[in-house]
Amino acid sequence: MAVEAGAGNGLKRADYDVQVSATVVVGTQWGDEGKGKLTDLLAADMDVVVRYQGGHNAGHTIVVDGRRFALQLLPSGILYDHVVPVIGNGVVVDPAVLLREIDELTASGVDCSRLVVSGNAHLIMPYHQELDALTERYLGRNKLGTTKRGIGPAYADKAARVGIRLQDLLDPKIFRQKLDVALKEKNLVLAKVYNRLALSASQICDRYLDQYAPRLAPLIGDSVGVVHEALRDDKRLLLEGAQATFLDLDHGTYPFVTSSNPVAGGACVGAGIGPRDITSVLGIAKAYLTRVGSGPFPTELDDEVGDLLVERGREFGTNTGRRRRTGWFDAVMVRQAARLNSLSEIALTKLDVLDTMAELKVCVAYRCGGKLYEHMPYHQSELHDAVPVYEVVPGWQEDTTGATKIDELPGAARDYVRFLAESAGVAITRVGVGPGREQFVEIPAAAE
Repeated sequence: MAVEAGAGNGLKRADYDVQVSATVVVGTQWGDEGKGKLTDLLAADMDVVVRYQGGHNAGHTIVVDGRRFALQLLPSGILYDHVVPVIGNGVVVDPAVLLREIDELTASGVDCSRLVVSGNAHLIMPYHQELDALTERYLGRNKLGTTKRGIGPAYADKAARVGIRLQDLLDPKIFRQKLDVALKEKNLVLAKVYNRLALSASQICDRYLDQYAPRLAPLIGDSVGVVHEALRDDKRLLLEGAQATFLDLDHGTYPFVTSSNPVAGGACVGAGIGPRDITSVLGIAKAYLTRVGSGPFPTELDDEVGDLLVERGREFGTNTGRRRRTGWFDAVMVRQAARLNSLSEIALTKLDVLDTMAELKVCVAYRCGGKLYEHMPYHQSELHDAVPVYEVVPGWQEDTTGATKIDELPGAARDYVRFLAESAGVAITRVGVGPGREQFVEIPAAAE
């Protein structure tokens, strides 16, 4: 069946509302939920995996046959020979980091030649990193907790229309012109505001045009074309973001957020597809809660329970090594994430971290100023003052890491998962019970 695309233009398009198969994987909390592992698992059945936003400020670790792969920029699907991995236009790219990651995987026997990097993706430049670190330092007690990788300044330049894109590496004349324009302002700020030495245009050109461009040129391409050709051919697409819902620039706990849109809607912009191309949205939630950096955290545990979660969950940043803040599961957040992302289902990770606990708490609402909130308050002052309302549920104090089927989980563990699904209002269809690629338990619909 075909549908007219426009009156009198003679164009037709496939009615792919049923045929298309594009799944978005999105974090429902503050990141570090295990998106990389889940994306890697799902990629086995995919043809194209697209990273649609963020930069190398968000890493994820995948364990395959006992080997650990720490990925920052490369899509998780890179580990499968049949997948076309794509870095979309919504990503900001540090070429040194990307090439280092490619070299490390190549040395491990992973073929990275299939990678397609959008020519419209923006480059992270040396002045972005310099300004990121300086700005964070000058904020002092009001610092945002950025990774100082230049992500925010790169996105700021993109919005200000003075950014430099991957495709500019293919045209040295254009690259030099854009760099001269950028450095005129950046060097003035570095010198007059921060008392720093000016950056050299020739040194930057030597590095980016002579070292990076020749190696990246074969990988730079039309990512939108790749994605839409796959959709046309009824292939399966997986779209993965970095960070998570509550680090979203618009919907997160601003200003303690990232500089892009990790929510599912960001996949459309960052990959170059329309909303009707998305078939399902899979939310990833950790069985407890973590956060890196500054910002509100109503269920935070600053005690021995929090320390236990850090120890058992190995809660240290993949990229930065920073200790993550920990807390109880927050159903208020996940309900809001379900709204913002139109979640189809949830995959719950790190259930095994809770194996030793006698009882668990789940935040089901906030109380602030005598008012009860079952969804996230829109005003930041209320969120900062929010007091969690908990439901206490029994733990199971049994090892879950060997479970492969739902009935192999302890009864209390199954009850906990069921309670989280009911509290969040979204079905939980997978439960992670360890760091390995296959350490997931599928939950049949009848068992939800």
